[in-house]
Amino acid sequence: MVTSEQLKKLHIGEQWVDALNATFQRFNIDTPVRQASFIGQCGHECGNFKVLEENLNYRAETLMKLWKTRFPTLDVANEYSRNPKKIANKVYASRMGNRDESSGDGYRFRGRGCIQLTGHANYFHAGKACDVDFVMEPDLVATPQYAAMTAGWFWDTHKLNQFADVRDFKTMTKKINGGFIGLDDRIKHIEHAMQVLTA
Repeated sequence: MVTSEQLKKLHIGEQWVDALNATFQRFNIDTPVRQASFIGQCGHECGNFKVLEENLNYRAETLMKLWKTRFPTLDVANEYSRNPKKIANKVYASRMGNRDESSGDGYRFRGRGCIQLTGHANYFHAGKACDVDFVMEPDLVATPQYAAMTAGWFWDTHKLNQFADVRDFKTMTKKINGGFIGLDDRIKHIEHAMQVLTA
């Protein structure tokens, strides 16, 4: 069990104590290295537990860099520039269980929570696992309780405890991020959490 004192040392608000402990219990994140890994990875993903919703407020030039095939020209990118709702509906259309761009699913099921749960399919399956209808109430995923719980569901379905146990943070990061973006920062967060949790 993590305490508010431990979270304070990690610069994480006390509103996360119950949410993290419930998640740890439910998904067998039950050793210091597992808990530190979860806290470190989530800390990187969600701005140290402060940013629970994806920021999609991109300029046209950034859209063209991030999604070259979806925004092939500056004219196309300018139509979406600085419009998070429109951007999400385009970039997440017709994938991850979402319907087409006009359905609004991209924005409705945009990244939320500690590991940025994204897409109708993930909201549906996480909801089934957590006994909550996130499809009908997607904003719940941006609350501490369900931000942590959906991250725990992701952690469990991707079997991340096994990588925590052997301190394979690189493979763990690949499973969470799809690459190695922020690997050094993630490891720094994990090691800091380990120091605090084992003190």
